[in-house]
Amino acid sequence: MTGFKRFIFELNHGFFSITLYPMRHMISKFLCSILGLLLVALLCACAAMKPEFAAQDLDRWTQEVLRRSFRDEKAVKVSILQQDASNKECSTAQSSGIELSEQKRKEIEDENFKTVVSPKDGQYFGDFKLGEVLAQDGRGLTWSDAIGQPNGGQCYNCHQLSAKELSYGTLGPSLYQYGKNRGVTDLKSEVSKPVIEYTWAKLWNSKSFNACSAMPRYGDHGILSQVQIKHLMSLLLDPRSPVNQ
Repeated sequence: MTGFKRFIFELNHGFFSITLYPMRHMISKFLCSILGLLLVALLCACAAMKPEFAAQDLDRWTQEVLRRSFRDEKAVKVSILQQDASNKECSTAQSSGIELSEQKRKEIEDENFKTVVSPKDGQYFGDFKLGEVLAQDGRGLTWSDAIGQPNGGQCYNCHQLSAKELSYGTLGPSLYQYGKNRGVTDLKSEVSKPVIEYTWAKLWNSKSFNACSAMPRYGDHGILSQVQIKHLMSLLLDPRSPVNQ
């Protein structure tokens, strides 16, 4: 087979054509012809598949490939591939191009709001300095992280937090002056209570107010502890925090 150089398959305007470069041996041409016929047959078979049948099979095959391609490794578990009802609804809507109805969005948000757990001691705040460290901490929930290691908040990946930051993500809205813009001047004031409770619920389970939010559900999924969430609450709402300067 020393004269077997190479061959190229081209897909032109929906038709499958074969371009064969000069070969010395007839056996090479024969093998290429057989291969070309097999590929044409495969394309025809795929085109003949019913759309709904193909979609169902592709979904099942994709899930199987994902399942076989991953394994438990330290803090990361294969079970993360299993979507809950909320994520399934949002994924289906996104892949189909059909937005969720307002009723369905409300149902998802109401179900997630039921998971919100208020602070055990009734105190919503911690230390904003520790909150800043936590928000800039990107550790946690990766294959290289030890089981039981405290997770970071990774807030900087999606949000601006202060005017002094040189780099920050823009997937989410800016949180700079979050508390100040909402009129929080006294953390103990009754006037601030609605904002405080909303912010806690948003951190605990972001889908409580946005059905298809991509923000981590910190409390509901056990990513952060109540103590850690209290530190983030202080970072966002304490008038002394760099966020509100």
